[in-house]
Amino acid sequence: MLADTYILDKVVGKTSRNDCLHIGIATSSRVDILVSWNFKHIVNIYRIRGYNAVNIKLGFPTLEIRSPKDIV
Repeated sequence: MLADTYILDKVVGKTSRNDCLHIGIATSSRVDILVSWNFKHIVNIYRIRGYNAVNIKLGFPTLEIRSPKDIV
């Protein structure tokens, strides 16, 4: 459901469904932080804001998304 809503709300396009599933699973599993090298579809401030807007709208917590460089 989260993945579909990210696409419906145009956070990313339909071709990024696997990325949306990744984020949706991390969100629903309530992970502390998601780390990714995918700067185009995941670790991108505009996308992060979009994913979190959907999460809040649907009653989920926001998700911290960072690059490995931020973690090391």
